[in-house]
Amino acid sequence: MNYFVNEKGYYGDFGGAYIPEMLYPNVEELRQNYLKIIGDAEFQKEFHALLKDYVGRPSPLYLAKRLSEKYNANIFLKREDLNHTGAHKINNTIGQILLAEKLGKKRIIAETGAGQHGVATATVCALRGLECVVYMGEIDIQRQAPNVARMKMLGAKVVSAVSGSKTLKDATNEAMRDWINNPVDTHYIIGSVVGPHPYPDMVSIFQSIISEETKKQLIEQTGNDQPDYVLACVGGGSNAMGMFYHFINDENVKLIAIEAGGKGVDTGFSAATTFLGKEGVLHGSRSILMQTADGQVVEPHSVSAGLDYPGIGPQHAHLFKTTRAEYVSVTDDQALNAGLLCTQMEGIIPAIESAHALAHLERMKFKGGENVVVCLSGRGDKDMDTYMKHFGF
Repeated sequence: MNYFVNEKGYYGDFGGAYIPEMLYPNVEELRQNYLKIIGDAEFQKEFHALLKDYVGRPSPLYLAKRLSEKYNANIFLKREDLNHTGAHKINNTIGQILLAEKLGKKRIIAETGAGQHGVATATVCALRGLECVVYMGEIDIQRQAPNVARMKMLGAKVVSAVSGSKTLKDATNEAMRDWINNPVDTHYIIGSVVGPHPYPDMVSIFQSIISEETKKQLIEQTGNDQPDYVLACVGGGSNAMGMFYHFINDENVKLIAIEAGGKGVDTGFSAATTFLGKEGVLHGSRSILMQTADGQVVEPHSVSAGLDYPGIGPQHAHLFKTTRAEYVSVTDDQALNAGLLCTQMEGIIPAIESAHALAHLERMKFKGGENVVVCLSGRGDKDMDTYMKHFGF
């Protein structure tokens, strides 16, 4: 079974480039050049130098001793929250900004939900002196005000998306429209493993540094580079794909992706794509998405802005359909409680996105001694207002 992209841009039944004709030149330019550029020795040297000296990689693989005692397993946290800008998103934006420069682009656009990808994009644009426009849903602008301020301080223009659910899906729509209107000088830094080929593959390659480091760190700490379980939260799915990437062909490693169950999968307020969705096309690729009987996209809901998306990336859809990875969902309340538990047991405040992955530990049964890696995709600074309102701090 091949779990990676083929020469036509598909992962099994999923992927491809379903795009307006006006976007074809942009996407084709990327498709023809991305592997050659990424594979170049000079590109790799600069990319890894920035990951080390600017981002602060490698991020630690931390054995959470109190959580380990609670769950009767070795719970390792891959600390992407310690990266510069506070999440895994910077790995991808560093790679894509270098790629954009090689293609001669002077203007950068992006979409963002929780704001972490927007901040990471604005950060690398400030670093390289490029114009930056970030599209963000009106609701997300309200619930992620600190990140909006950070983007503006970094020199980015933040544009509010006021259509539809006014969240990540709508911000992505607006960014796509911008790219259609500005095809020559603009590069669109998509923040997740979604969109037309080659974006899902390109983003997963840049994020694969997460699992590449994890395997080396596991050997140092356990003597074995293959854990029993790998867990990560999934919206579009970039942190999960980075966390899964180098374990995908290790069939004895169980991969578990945790989606946002919202208020419950049967309530009409959820973002549990694999449970509620079916095959279709969203934002340029064939995948699994939440949709009505006549193909209209269903509005998602999650307390977590970064998971509030009605689809998953095509590689995730392939891993789900082939049962290589297990996809489960966690409710808003379960995630918030897991975030508080991690904070009070380990002194680490996780992003609410990451707390979804931590929450699934409550449902797992361990014999004792299993090695479990959880991707802590971001830190909870941006979510303090939500935590405070929920718990009454």
